[in-house]
Amino acid sequence: MIKATGASVLRVGFNAGDAFFWRDPASYIGFSGDPAAWPDFLNKVLQIHDITDIVIYGDTRPVHAAAVQAAKKLGLTVHVFEEGYLRPFWVSYERGGSNGHSRLMDMTVAQMRQNLSRSSGEHPEAPDHWGDMREHIFYGALYHWFVLFRNSKYRNFRSHRSISVRQEFILYINRLAMMPGHWLRRVIATRNIKKGGFPYHLALLQLEHDASFQAHSTFGTMAEFLRLVVQGFHNGAAQHHHLVFKAHPLEDGRVPIRKEISRLAKEFKVENRVHFVRGGKLAGLLDGAKSVVAVNSTAAQQALWRGLPLKSFGDAVYSKPEFVSQQTLVDFFTSPQGPDSDAYRDYRQYLLETSQVAGGFYAARSRRQLLRKVVDMMLSQDDPYDALHSKTAAQTQQFRVVG
Repeated sequence: MIKATGASVLRVGFNAGDAFFWRDPASYIGFSGDPAAWPDFLNKVLQIHDITDIVIYGDTRPVHAAAVQAAKKLGLTVHVFEEGYLRPFWVSYERGGSNGHSRLMDMTVAQMRQNLSRSSGEHPEAPDHWGDMREHIFYGALYHWFVLFRNSKYRNFRSHRSISVRQEFILYINRLAMMPGHWLRRVIATRNIKKGGFPYHLALLQLEHDASFQAHSTFGTMAEFLRLVVQGFHNGAAQHHHLVFKAHPLEDGRVPIRKEISRLAKEFKVENRVHFVRGGKLAGLLDGAKSVVAVNSTAAQQALWRGLPLKSFGDAVYSKPEFVSQQTLVDFFTSPQGPDSDAYRDYRQYLLETSQVAGGFYAARSRRQLLRKVVDMMLSQDDPYDALHSKTAAQTQQFRVVG
């Protein structure tokens, strides 16, 4: 779509998976050198091809962090895509950084409200059925197949993950094969919780290897977060309350979360009050929850939308005092304080007016929806946040009355 405007587009790839998913060999540049040589290689590419913009997915992987650093030195524009802050069916598009590096981190709700003073407030809602998850898993497995079996040209490739490509490929295949079994166990666990009749607190788990968890939280492992939550629940929650851990939909078993939760529940003598749900949709569990605990999961925004009390422990774009409880975890489990729902609605509206674009990365229909809007946003001189500010300022000037 960008080529259709007359611009030229190049793709730098680091393995056979990158090459497979870029169908134009003439505009593909493969990097097969040692990772230490990447910054110099990148600088040569930027200079030789007179690059003006860099597009990345996430900004914390080593190759992407180096690209951001190089772009800042040269004054280039960095377009950063990520999974949507408001899920499902939204993609995040920002410039310069995302998540803990997003401009949202330094914005107050008051500033957002000021820029929303003349917004239209009309946005597409998420569809009833979101079809990207199976495509996400399938393409992940296909990508890692090429890296595992067709990577002879990229012998210096090193994954940013802590496990090998072979291990990651096997995990994807196992997940695809185990989906029916996981579905059945999830249905049974969710039914038991809903029919149990007990108040429960919901803990949202993330992938331990996820960039947001690793780069924007104080936890080194998921086990540290699990212990903190179970201990806080034991010390603060009423005896008839329960604790439900909800795993990330893409949890693949590389971390023994279920076993660790079971061990901690026994250690703190709350084994009959702690539950684990693997994957699945979040809405049903949120509807009956008393409160929500998270590190910095974007799924926590669904809790805020419902007005549920939220306690988080990492840097997140929603980490505003109006939304996230400032209580200790023990006090939170004892008597959780809820968010300012009016402030959150304005915050959500601000995101929809700026960096949240309807669509997705994996299903064809989601990509089509995304392309209808995001390319024009990329071609704009203003980033999404400045664009709304400029629009609001222009409208204010237009409607100024002189007496």
